[in-house]
Amino acid sequence: MSQDKPTSLWTLFFSFFKIGAFTFGGGYAMIPIIEKEAIEKQHWITDSDMLDIIAIAESTPGVLAVNTATFVGYKVRRFWGSLVATLGVVLPAFVVISILSYCIAQVRDNLWVAAAFEGIRAAVVVLILNAVFKLAKGCEKNWFGYTLIGVSFLLVALLNLPVIPVILGAAVLGILYVLFLLPRLRKAQRAHQEEKEGK
Repeated sequence: MSQDKPTSLWTLFFSFFKIGAFTFGGGYAMIPIIEKEAIEKQHWITDSDMLDIIAIAESTPGVLAVNTATFVGYKVRRFWGSLVATLGVVLPAFVVISILSYCIAQVRDNLWVAAAFEGIRAAVVVLILNAVFKLAKGCEKNWFGYTLIGVSFLLVALLNLPVIPVILGAAVLGILYVLFLLPRLRKAQRAHQEEKEGK
């Protein structure tokens, strides 16, 4: 975060209020919008920070978008930043759902409303895919990462396993890989390189 003066709490609140107000489809659909606002426009965090924040937000209780807003807010302005960012992202949904709860029975079977939600669902799929491709760019490109992505996709998408055990399993495998397997691989690569140079 490279800024000359601290971000105002109002700017933080309004940024996340916009995200909450104009994003449909839940937490995953919000990721590219949060990236655009927090990384590209405001420069509050980096791509690497975003990956870490999403990993933490997915591993802790609560909604992904709310957890992400809380973590970004804390990074920018500590406690008060996390508070106003969380309020900002939650307030639009709270207001809209409060209003809709009174009239949902009247519009539930409306053809226009049903058609609008069909279009929104299709757009949400694109937003989620966009988030996947953007986040994939920040991941380390090696056989371990690709294998873990493939196995995780197989377990969650095709075998319908719960997400939390898959995330915890991936975390354990990541620790084992970095602490035990990666040093051996690097040592073997260095030995191979030295042998080539010796020849």
